[in-house]
Amino acid sequence: MDFKYSELIDPSLYDAQGLCDGIPLRRHKDIMRENIGAIRAQEDWAKLVAPTGSYRGALGPEYSYIQVAVPECLPERMEVISYFIEYAFLYDDFMETLGDKASYSSHKDGLDVFGKDLLSDGQNVRTLGVKKLQSQILAEMMAIDSKRAVTTKKAWTTYIHLASSRPRSAPFASLEEYLPYRINDAGETTWFGTVTFGMALTIPDEEMALCKELVRPAFAAWSLTNDLFSWDKEYQAAQHAGDSEVVNAVWILMREHSVDESRAKEICREKIKENVVHYLRIVDETKRNPSISLDLIKYVEAIQYTLSGNLIWSLFCPRYNAEATYNQQQQMMLNHGSATRAVQSS
Repeated sequence: MDFKYSELIDPSLYDAQGLCDGIPLRRHKDIMRENIGAIRAQEDWAKLVAPTGSYRGALGPEYSYIQVAVPECLPERMEVISYFIEYAFLYDDFMETLGDKASYSSHKDGLDVFGKDLLSDGQNVRTLGVKKLQSQILAEMMAIDSKRAVTTKKAWTTYIHLASSRPRSAPFASLEEYLPYRINDAGETTWFGTVTFGMALTIPDEEMALCKELVRPAFAAWSLTNDLFSWDKEYQAAQHAGDSEVVNAVWILMREHSVDESRAKEICREKIKENVVHYLRIVDETKRNPSISLDLIKYVEAIQYTLSGNLIWSLFCPRYNAEATYNQQQQMMLNHGSATRAVQSS
């Protein structure tokens, strides 16, 4: 894969804790577009849905999410997918402030960014605001690339249908039972739409089943990494909501193996490493397979950078690290009240 829009980050600048050995970290050269997209999403959410309060999302002082998870995103598509991902974080946090019953209902309906039936019985100001944000995301994507925007819409719809098949609080007996659910809940199909849109990739219909099979170990590692670093946040949210279950691999492993939190995290780390090693073999084999389309090869290669980007972002981001803060430029843009005007005035 050719690298046009990203640069390698010196590994001496971060400690990956052995969780993505063999995968370098790359960062997009145009980091400002993500700041604009993410902050614009926060502003629109506060205006149309609810105050954001102490919310922290995709932005990070050194590594924001999209710039390291999709480092080869086309520059002109960076802002809209950053807006999209920030919206998803906002809605995820909004769900966690509700009880389980309300969370499940919202997960099934409100999180459907491209759903047709969002406004049903009991619509309210927040629901109307969410619908406006959803419509705006789709309109911006359609204006850039209508064909791939439709692919993203279909991917999200598939995600919603799968996610609604089981309430988030339904107990899991083992990691083996939990992981397929978690891979979808983490957004495997949505991320497919995000990456293919961001990089202008088209996976042939006849390769879709193969595509999903090839990247499954990567999404297992991605999901487990998310659970490992979001554990404290999710455990506190569950306690606050009075939930008896925490939908997280650490919790599942504690119960499955009758171990404490520390040991469960060790097991989680071991599983992440196993899946990363497996995926690197798949990447190598895929690159040498002449029967696979060029865009599928690019997608398989791109997902490895999602793994390293997601990991390093998790280690540094304010979302999972209470002591972390936004950088000066991000804070200025947040305080200014409009991301675009803040950029122009700087």
